[in-house]
Amino acid sequence: MVTDPIPDNSRDDTQDGAAPRPGIGRLIDSLPGQLFMVTVGLVFAGVALVFFPAAASFRVQWMSDRAEAAHLAALAADVAPGGALGENEVRALLMGADAVAVSRVRNGMNELVLYSGPIEAGFVESDLRTTGPWGHVRDTVDVLFAPSGRLLRIRAEPMGAPGEVIDVIVRETQLQDELHDFSRRLLLYAGIGAVLAGAAIYAALFHLFVRPMRRLAGAMTRFSADPSDPARMIRPSGARNEIGQAEAELARMQSDIRTALSQRERLAALGGAVAKINHDLRNVLASTHLVSDRLAMDSDERVRRMGERLVRAIDRGIRLCEATLEFGRAEETPPSRQPVPARALADEVSLYAGRNDTLSWSNDLPEDLVLDADPDQVHRIFLNLFRNAVQALDEHEGEKRLAVCGRSEDGYAVIEIIDTGPGLPAKARDNLFKAFTGSTRRGGTGLGLSIARELARGHEGDVELVRTGEDGTVFAVRLPVAAS
Repeated sequence: MVTDPIPDNSRDDTQDGAAPRPGIGRLIDSLPGQLFMVTVGLVFAGVALVFFPAAASFRVQWMSDRAEAAHLAALAADVAPGGALGENEVRALLMGADAVAVSRVRNGMNELVLYSGPIEAGFVESDLRTTGPWGHVRDTVDVLFAPSGRLLRIRAEPMGAPGEVIDVIVRETQLQDELHDFSRRLLLYAGIGAVLAGAAIYAALFHLFVRPMRRLAGAMTRFSADPSDPARMIRPSGARNEIGQAEAELARMQSDIRTALSQRERLAALGGAVAKINHDLRNVLASTHLVSDRLAMDSDERVRRMGERLVRAIDRGIRLCEATLEFGRAEETPPSRQPVPARALADEVSLYAGRNDTLSWSNDLPEDLVLDADPDQVHRIFLNLFRNAVQALDEHEGEKRLAVCGRSEDGYAVIEIIDTGPGLPAKARDNLFKAFTGSTRRGGTGLGLSIARELARGHEGDVELVRTGEDGTVFAVRLPVAAS
């Protein structure tokens, strides 16, 4: 049986950095090789399951024939003229029964019927009346590998004389020779049948399962080499089984990946252009800001109000440009972690966030709570959250209180930022961490929370909204703590 050669589009053993295995190792690693070994194993198992019961049955039948022949020889001895047999007659009857000695148990009496002389060789016993199937299999294996020259004592109940027990001693060599000859024939025929059945099973499984699976593996390998090439996409076979469904799903996934890659390339090109435009626009707005400042200080009331509105509009434009440039970076740099005292960090960030005397500030972080984080990045996380809270409180007419508290939990610090502002509207909650959509404040970009979550996840942490309502909003930041 020859396995199908492995095509060029199959998985290469060197993809994971391992050296190519030699021929037999490559065969073992391949699906056809594994299927071949499984088929061969099943063939040998099938032959073994057929051989041992059949060989045991042959041995039982051989011993039954010898017992019946010995019974006939005993009956012939019973009808001998004068009730006595000469040496030649005894030898002839024993030879006809292939026996060394024959005795029987009749009416409770043990009677030696035929006997040719002293028995010197050792013998084994087999009682056909009591030995079970497993015992016959065990004794058959013993006969196959036993030394020659042994004698076999057989005990059986003759078919023509129920109630009697025939006891015959024969030479085991003849049984051994015939059993070997039977085994060779049986193994030959069973082997031929098993090979034919195994070949049919192998071919069926190869065409039904192995070939489609290798086609799937080859399609994935080719596609991963160049996802942008449409010729490398798999063409589903249209089969209705699970493999056909897998091919269809793979084709759909490949199409989605190509679309996503194409969109990513276009967005990357657009992002580069937007970054350049933003840079230039920011410079233009900065220059315009100088002019608008002068208008805002004009002595004419109408001009001054228009100047102030222009200053606010330009400020919003500048903030949007800065936020867009900050968000448009491909990814944040990996955090450079070091111990960061959480309580001191919160006090410092609250000042940068615009905390003033009209706002009640409470820092309840433990003195010994130390974060394992990048100082600059964790500063940006809390600055975005604090700034949002301060801006919400500035627009709130009730109590203005901002508090921070925290605890250690399974190797992480869970720090909550609590404000007494008006809470987040439903629109903001639905798009809370989405860039450019999560803000409801006039002039806001919605980038603060998105950037904060991205930075926190870079530390294997997260930023979550705990609750929000008319009594205020609570955000939780989860960051790793430094080892003590």
